[in-house]
Amino acid sequence: MISRYRWRRFLAPTAGIRSALLTCAVGLLIFLVGFAISFKALIQPLIQETSGVWRDFLGRFIGREDLDTANHVLGGGFLILGFYFAYAGGRMVLQRVGEILNPSLRGKIGDEFRRRQALAQGPRIVALGGGTGLSTLLRGLKNYSSNITAIVTVTDDGGSSGRLVQEMGIIPPGDMRNCLVALADAEKLMTDLFQHRFDKDAGSLSGHSIGNLLIAALVRQSDGDFEQALKRASEVLAIRGRVVPSTLSHVRLRALMEDGSEVCGETKIVESGRKISRIFLDPDEAEPHPEALEAIRDADLIVIGPGSVYTSIIPNLLVPGVAEALSEASAIKAYVCNVMTQPGESDSFTASEHLVALQANVEHRVCDFVLVNTGVPSQTAIEKYRESGQHLVVADEDRIRGMGYKVVTGNLMSESDYVRHDPAHVAPILMDLLER
Repeated sequence: MISRYRWRRFLAPTAGIRSALLTCAVGLLIFLVGFAISFKALIQPLIQETSGVWRDFLGRFIGREDLDTANHVLGGGFLILGFYFAYAGGRMVLQRVGEILNPSLRGKIGDEFRRRQALAQGPRIVALGGGTGLSTLLRGLKNYSSNITAIVTVTDDGGSSGRLVQEMGIIPPGDMRNCLVALADAEKLMTDLFQHRFDKDAGSLSGHSIGNLLIAALVRQSDGDFEQALKRASEVLAIRGRVVPSTLSHVRLRALMEDGSEVCGETKIVESGRKISRIFLDPDEAEPHPEALEAIRDADLIVIGPGSVYTSIIPNLLVPGVAEALSEASAIKAYVCNVMTQPGESDSFTASEHLVALQANVEHRVCDFVLVNTGVPSQTAIEKYRESGQHLVVADEDRIRGMGYKVVTGNLMSESDYVRHDPAHVAPILMDLLER
């Protein structure tokens, strides 16, 4: 499997143009055969005639004894000059065509071609999750491959997504919108527009993001086909890869709490303040998305997380067939553990307890590697998070190894306004697993 990926990477520069190169080679061969056949009859007499005219013209200015030397020097000079002008002219044509097709290139066609070819022949990556965790990861992975399939949870029932679910009966678009933007190759102006959210003074639009509304509009234009709407949104943003929901069925989350009570709905589960024992899909017979299962089977690398363990990670794995496909896949499978705990969901969880939650809710083993953050945020950030009931996830590596997983550690975090995973740190570590 790994050798197959390396072979694809080796052939990357010719991907997509192999048939064109073969046609060109055949044409060149036919030309050479024709040249050889007609050389004596047509080409040689023409060359001799041209050479005679040139020697007579040059002989008017140069003596006979210097004529051969001058011919050699001028002939070589013309060859070099002609090659240079042909090369420069061809390059100018390509640059001009590239600038017309994409003004942002500004003469960097060769670099852009090599970059896109390398991405097109990158590993087949599947990333499962939801929320901001998955979109953050995708921003790093898209620099290594355009063969990415993001499988996104569909249980969000809050905010703009929740309102669109209730009012239009569509699959919640919010997490998918974030993933589309994360994979986008479009201009920043377009991605910023997609993410723009109306403030509270916008009347009935208050709280909605333009991206969610656009997806909802595309669903209407596609006669209710959510899958087709996602593909159209992908074209608008020119994404590297594809985004698919784990299921096209309408499902919600149902949680069994440690006190024996049940809570329905993602938002209510998180806001309940009670510890979760088990989580379920309601209804539980949702059909998995066929493209999601196919992507898992064909993947070179499968990444689960990061994200809220009960409301972003496990819901995808509860869709019938998904966990089984993960268990049977021959790809390298890695779980990216969260950096910080989440109030109402993973309070005081260590890294191993995230895995315990996975094992308690999913029958099949879905990963082999576990990425655990060992970086430490600033004291200011720790105090800020402590006030909201969040703590740094403890990297109890020995317990994870004792559970049979391979642990990969490192400083995976980024600290700006929030402490979260840094895609520039996580993605190279995941790609390195392919080289092992």
